[in-house]
Amino acid sequence: MSTDVPNPWLRGYFPRPGATRRIVFFPHGGGAASFYRPLVRDLPEDVEGIVVQYPGREDRLGEPCCTDMPGLVEPLAKALTDLDDRPVWFFGHSMGASVAHEVTRLLGPAGEALPERLIVSGRPGPARQHPDDKHLDDGRLWADVCQLGGTDARLLQLPGLREMLLPVLRADYRLVGGYRPGAGRDLSVPVSVCYGTEDPEVDAADAAAWAEATSAPTDVTEFPGGHFYLRTGHDTLTHWLAGRLDDRTDPAGRNRG
Repeated sequence: MSTDVPNPWLRGYFPRPGATRRIVFFPHGGGAASFYRPLVRDLPEDVEGIVVQYPGREDRLGEPCCTDMPGLVEPLAKALTDLDDRPVWFFGHSMGASVAHEVTRLLGPAGEALPERLIVSGRPGPARQHPDDKHLDDGRLWADVCQLGGTDARLLQLPGLREMLLPVLRADYRLVGGYRPGAGRDLSVPVSVCYGTEDPEVDAADAAAWAEATSAPTDVTEFPGGHFYLRTGHDTLTHWLAGRLDDRTDPAGRNRG
């Protein structure tokens, strides 16, 4: 894929034509591609970061949001086949972890190249995910967004921001609330699991449950911070990613970091 070729689903903020590998980042619920710009910028020079842009936000603001998982992942999986010219890893945070999981599931049976590794962050393993109805109550939904810390608290106070963000949040929370992951080991790629030690939504047992979803090795790493540890601990995560990329040939998939 040439990152100069427009693709409505993918953003290559810092093209690196000479990169030998790519990481594709899948945003959280209510999130947009620009959230990952700092992380993509600071990746090792031989790694190109590509960020998924969901419909209904930023430069896709005029498009309707997806409210169910198949409606999101099926066209996204097709778009990602443009990245088949070099090895790729997937990194999904929160809702994005489930999106990356489902995209990986679709690619294998379709005969497309699988990611070398799936990194899931801030999301319990499939067997420990539970539906909820937060999207039915704007007050609960907004309170959840404010508590989790994905957006600077000062921005959340801007007049009109709540009204602007609520349609996207309702759609994404509806998608997650109605999502039912498949049971059993439906993956065949190594899985790395990340979570914040103060995350109210994921604990050690939730993270370890991802081992039940793949027949390949898994490893779990905890980071200081809450649900959005990757925003407050950006440098730590970037350093960890660089180390995992260097360790990618470890046959046991162990985390030595």
